[in-house]
This record gives sequence, structure tokens and C-alpha cells, in this order.
Amino acid sequence: MRKSGLMQLIAFLGIGLGLTSCDVVGGVFKAGMWSTIILIALVGALVFWLTSRFRR
Repeated sequence: MRKSGLMQLIAFLGIGLGLTSCDVVGGVFKAGMWSTIILIALVGALVFWLTSRFRR
């Protein structure tokens, strides 16, 4: 794995571990249902894109 890929992975894991479930649930109720659905779709697309880049 290249050094930049490793740094991206570390940053992604750091962000993922930084968000606790309570923060996420609190954000869902503040932002609303549609905002949350869009956010989940974007995060899913980001994860798919990152995994496809690392498979090369």
C-alpha cells in the first residue's frame, strides 16, 4: 500500500472511531430524516469508492 493510501486509511478510521453512536443518533434527530438518508448514502458511496481504489 502506498504511503498516501495508508494515510487516507488512518484518517478514515480516525473519523469513524471519533463518532460515537450517541453523537450520530443526536445528529439524526437534529438534522431530520431526509438529511440522514442522504448522509448515509454519501458515506456508503465513499466507502465503496475507497474499497475499489485499494483493490487495484
